[in-house]
Amino acid sequence: MNTLYDVQQLLKRFGIYVYVGKRLWDIEVMALELDHLHESKVITKEEFIQAKLVLKHEHRIEENKTKNNNI
Repeated sequence: MNTLYDVQQLLKRFGIYVYVGKRLWDIEVMALELDHLHESKVITKEEFIQAKLVLKHEHRIEENKTKNNNI
């Protein structure tokens, strides 16, 4: 799992589709959904960790874009 698309496909396996309208918010909601799947033990620890790392990376990118646009 290397991209945000991969995380979306993981969530899609469980019927979870996330679209809030702002990419940063979408990433945050995906992270919450991943937490729920992990707590329910329906995804492996490895899947959870990989997906969270991807989301963290994407979140950082979006935050930097927002900061750069406000300067």
